[in-house]
Amino acid sequence: MPDLEKIPHRAGAAAALVLSVAVTVILYLIPYGEYAAWPLLLLSTLAHELGHGLTALAVGGSFESFHLWADGSGMARYSGASGRFARAAVSAGGLVGPAVLAMLLFLAGHRGDWSRVALVTLGAGLLIAELLVVGNLFAWVFVGAVAAALLGIGLKANGALAQLAAVFLAIQLSLAVFSRGDYLFTATAQTAQGSGPSDVAQIAQMLFLPYWFWGALIALLSAAILCFGLWSFLRAQRP
Repeated sequence: MPDLEKIPHRAGAAAALVLSVAVTVILYLIPYGEYAAWPLLLLSTLAHELGHGLTALAVGGSFESFHLWADGSGMARYSGASGRFARAAVSAGGLVGPAVLAMLLFLAGHRGDWSRVALVTLGAGLLIAELLVVGNLFAWVFVGAVAAALLGIGLKANGALAQLAAVFLAIQLSLAVFSRGDYLFTATAQTAQGSGPSDVAQIAQMLFLPYWFWGALIALLSAAILCFGLWSFLRAQRP
């Protein structure tokens, strides 16, 4: 006999996936849909820069600040991560950040209550980041708006809407991993403050082998992380 307690969660998760895909397709088909998708581009940059900072903390360093600009570029500053491997890990942490966040949102999207907890946790984390490490006005406004939206949905919305939000964000971050994948195979990064070595170029400087090798390796790792998250989500929908 099927577990009746799980049937509503499976139905809600399946509906969230279908609606998220439909909204995504509409955004790419309607005129000027790219403008509506602009905040989603910024969200992937936010996940990227926070990935750098959180990895710096994980290897014993300090997350000093991060900047986010309207053109979708960003920059994280950290200190205290000593050693070539630690600095290479920090560079890699930003590159896999969107994929890891997408995976976590897919996992949370199994159930409405999990989705609400995930959105509240993410919103609260962004508020802490805003107070401690946001480094420019545009980032302060954007991070604050995202945090408020996540907290509002997580605290006030029902489980179905929370599932829809979590799965929709997971899909958008997954798409960003592939649509911005060319960054993994370039030696130069261009931001609103000018150009500099890309993350993969910095990894190559810290370790060995050319930057494109590390780009390919991180692309495979990101794909594996996303596949696990999506596989786990779809597997949970089976009766």
